[in-house]
Amino acid sequence: MTTKLSPIVSEFETQEQADSYDRWFRDKVEAAMNSTEPTIPHDEVMAGAWRIIEEAKARRKQA
Repeated sequence: MTTKLSPIVSEFETQEQADSYDRWFRDKVEAAMNSTEPTIPHDEVMAGAWRIIEEAKARRKQA
């Protein structure tokens, strides 16, 4: 049986969808935590994000 969820309470239509997303999310987090790939320092990530934001602002001014 499909349990309907209120849009006020959840972004998912059913409890089954919420459970499926929760499993997917937990799997992604676990994979990231177990990853042996090199990490990127926070400051480097934020600098890149700000660069993207500033480039978008500049494009918007030109339009």
